[in-house]
Amino acid sequence: MRLPPLFDGRILSRYKRFLADVELATGERVTAHCPNTGAMTGCWSPGAAAQVSASDNPKRKLKWTLERVDMGAGWVGVNTARVNQFIRSFIEENAIPAFHGYRELKSEPAYFQEGFEKSRFDFRLSGNRRPDCYLEIKNATLFRDGRVLFPDAVTVRGRKHLQLLQHAVQQGHRGVILFAVNRPEGNSLGIAADIDPAYHQTLLEAQDRGVEILALRLVHTETGVTPGEPLPLWLDG
Repeated sequence: MRLPPLFDGRILSRYKRFLADVELATGERVTAHCPNTGAMTGCWSPGAAAQVSASDNPKRKLKWTLERVDMGAGWVGVNTARVNQFIRSFIEENAIPAFHGYRELKSEPAYFQEGFEKSRFDFRLSGNRRPDCYLEIKNATLFRDGRVLFPDAVTVRGRKHLQLLQHAVQQGHRGVILFAVNRPEGNSLGIAADIDPAYHQTLLEAQDRGVEILALRLVHTETGVTPGEPLPLWLDG
């Protein structure tokens, strides 16, 4: 999948959660939207190479968007808003074997479970006389001790999705959580139990109750992102 035209620069700072100051290769300093709700630990440092995209939408407050940062080993994708676009494209191209055979792909399907507010998953795959498959995607970028980890901050919302996936499995559907490994380092996908022990425990419970757990590398090229290899899981925490 191709990214929009990208502009080289270096990141100077990240602040107020959704803002980043970037110095472009031209020397111009701009403030970019940083669409990432996580801590972004290890995903940026002052002076690191960065790329931003530009929008001509007059309704936007900020023209620029931070897309990726190079921490020394290659691009780390920090625009979490794009990850679902990547995965949708890969599924439609039959590039992820776990999802072969489905005919329909719906984004953000509503899901109802008693005791929860109305919720949405990232995707629902259906058709071809197969059980519906509810899919939730998480962007994994924390790198530590040779492994990419999730999460990089406590995620109550992430735990809720795991509980809903368990319910979907109990109702006869497939429930899948896919960790999109959005950086080049790491030989496996693990869970940062020290950061969010409750998420770790809920994930193990979900696995025991039939929720499928997948990890897929996203490979950044000069102009886009392609699907890489599946990564083994290390769920001991």
